[in-house]
Amino acid sequence: MCYTELNFARKSAVRGGVFKTMLNGKTVLLGVSGGIAAYKSASLASLLVKAGAVVDVVMTKAAQQFIGPATFEALTHRRAWDDVFDRADPSRVHHIDLAQNASLLVIAPATADVIAKIACGIADDMLTSTVLACTCPRIIVPAMNTHMYENDATQANLRTLRERGWFVMEPAAGRLACGDVGRGKMPEPDDIFEVIEHFACDTHDMEGERVIVTAGPTREALDPVRFLTNHSSGRMGYAIARAAADRGAQVTLVSGPVSLKRPRFVETVDITSAADMFEAVTSRFEQSTIVVKAAAVADYRPATVADNKIKKKDGDLSLPLERTQDILKTLGERRTNQFICGFSMETENMLENSRAKLVKKNVQMIAANNLKVAGAGFGVDTNVLTLITPDSCLELPLMSKEEAAHRLLDEIMKRKKA
Repeated sequence: MCYTELNFARKSAVRGGVFKTMLNGKTVLLGVSGGIAAYKSASLASLLVKAGAVVDVVMTKAAQQFIGPATFEALTHRRAWDDVFDRADPSRVHHIDLAQNASLLVIAPATADVIAKIACGIADDMLTSTVLACTCPRIIVPAMNTHMYENDATQANLRTLRERGWFVMEPAAGRLACGDVGRGKMPEPDDIFEVIEHFACDTHDMEGERVIVTAGPTREALDPVRFLTNHSSGRMGYAIARAAADRGAQVTLVSGPVSLKRPRFVETVDITSAADMFEAVTSRFEQSTIVVKAAAVADYRPATVADNKIKKKDGDLSLPLERTQDILKTLGERRTNQFICGFSMETENMLENSRAKLVKKNVQMIAANNLKVAGAGFGVDTNVLTLITPDSCLELPLMSKEEAAHRLLDEIMKRKKA
């Protein structure tokens, strides 16, 4: 029997505009050094707070030439630190407290000066003193003039940090504040946030797993201008791919045409048609341990593809269609030790149709949802999944697709280890 918590979930999915992520309740130590990109750090701090993180900001004196501590204090509702000799509470050693309480450290922007100091172990201000005491995961985001970034000394210092376990986020390329064009721009806060989320994940139960995730729609060409497709945005599949990578898996994302940003820490294979997806998935299947088929693959395609645009004529037009190859059924027939989860988007008889699909495709799990249920359709940030296996039926509440992705992977790993 299925159980439901939908009424509770619809009331609690979003509270006060804060979306719950794996950063919820974690303390992020945000270091801000003196570059023009320091203004972007305010947006990053805001994103982290909205994700439920506690954010402690430590600034260099140079950073305050670009942005004041009051800005960060208004965003984080916590004091921004800049003086290692601060005597507000003489009973505490503040830079040690900050380091010990941090779940994760990120320095954004990181100037050449700060990078050099950290690489050499210099602790001559609040930021570098705090950094030297940190034992948590550490991320550094260089931002500076292209020539300063490419300088042998800076590159040697970054290599040193990588060797010591730091994750160095490569700067973006473009026009810099100084007028030069090249690499050295601080990445956008959304990009930095994605990296922080990855390293904030406490669950690493998928290390050693090789996961294939499919996402998005396929396009079946009718002529050089038109194609048949569906409304899939790819968000659910992308969320699953990111979640699996965060948990330590080696992930290949086979993606139809979508407008989503490629997830970091994931190999993405772009395809267009159902035939393309069939080839991309089946050619990698033997090396995989888990497959999650979240894509909305066309069941039919035009029997012929016109070489030129089909011109409008009087009267009706008939389009002969033919079946595409059934990817999920093929995988079910070939599986040995792989765990396969298919998706089932229904508009009626969801449980009955999904249970039949589970048996027919010879897979271990079907993640079903109903297009007519609020929050479970295409193009939204939430989902309402029902996870069906041969011996169980678990109806998840309304939640973000990121949360749903982790709940789905929880159930897969639970059954893999049983």
